[in-house]
Amino acid sequence: MRNSRSRYHGHRFPPQIISYAVWVYHRFCMTFRDLEDLLAERGIIVSYEAVRRWCQKFGADYARRLRKRQGRLGDSWHVDELFVRINGQQQYLWRAVDQDGDVIDILLQPHRDRRAAERFFQRLFRREGKEPLRIITDRLKSYGAALRTMCRTLLTTRAVTLTIARKSLISTPDKENRRCAGSNLDNRRSDF
Repeated sequence: MRNSRSRYHGHRFPPQIISYAVWVYHRFCMTFRDLEDLLAERGIIVSYEAVRRWCQKFGADYARRLRKRQGRLGDSWHVDELFVRINGQQQYLWRAVDQDGDVIDILLQPHRDRRAAERFFQRLFRREGKEPLRIITDRLKSYGAALRTMCRTLLTTRAVTLTIARKSLISTPDKENRRCAGSNLDNRRSDF
């Protein structure tokens, strides 16, 4: 019989402290240094680098659990893409936000064509498990082509997806898609 070790085996701090630190980091938008101060206030002296390593090792599990508890997303999704330069190479950051401003998903890709849009929509639909009633875009023609292609491939598997996807793509003026464009702004309150 195989000996099952704890995931926290070999760490200096008990699992309760590690799990609390990782949960707080993912639940409340805090920096590692803020979390270090919060734990120091409670009498736990730990470096921000240790908190960063904990979040790197255990964070995906906590983020997945928090996403499940988040609840139902809205029926309108705002989809947008953003040009980003990484190491001198232009990349495209695809992002989706629901009508309440909650970020649904982001994806970094090197292309901005129909295949990239299909990949993004497939990831969205698979991850969320449902299609929205409306998708509000910024008039990029790749969105329409991607949804039409997805409708043809999904015709044999799910008729519901076909009808929703045909009705869902709504190209709108930029003023209606501002919810997605403003999703990258930091909304934290400044104390000075």
